[in-house]
Amino acid sequence: MPRSRINGNFIDKTSSIVANILLRIIPTTSGEKEAFTYYRDGMSAQSEGNYAEALQNYYEATRLEIDPYDRSYILYNIGLIHTSNGEHTKALEYYFRAIERNPFLPQAFNNMAVICHYGGEQAIRQGDSEIAEAWSDQAAEYWKQAIALTPGNYIEAHNWLKIARRFE
Repeated sequence: MPRSRINGNFIDKTSSIVANILLRIIPTTSGEKEAFTYYRDGMSAQSEGNYAEALQNYYEATRLEIDPYDRSYILYNIGLIHTSNGEHTKALEYYFRAIERNPFLPQAFNNMAVICHYGGEQAIRQGDSEIAEAWSDQAAEYWKQAIALTPGNYIEAHNWLKIARRFE
């Protein structure tokens, strides 16, 4: 049984009903509807911390979804799960794939910057200043892109760029 039919709370049930109505009335292909159902079920599983189930749903949604914009959000969510699991290389891969399809996804740029900043801090702890500098440079580039897309957001990143003298 699809997850969308077993959600327990009122808000989840209401959202599922509205989504099902929209799926019936909006002119889309059966593949797009099925992709959306998998995406919605993946989001529900992810919000409950059931990452394995969420990934299964997202992978199925990516198999079915043909719209690049919609695929970008699926790929972004896969990146979020890999980030949560500490799988930073995989996370970066999925954020890159998301941005390839939708270059206006500031949250993906931000998350990539956070991972790079973390890599820089790890390199500092290990005494490798050259690697730390490379990671920090990359973090700065991603944060600049996120800030350019949403100028009022990412205030902490903006401050870090100023303090680190990486803001041009």
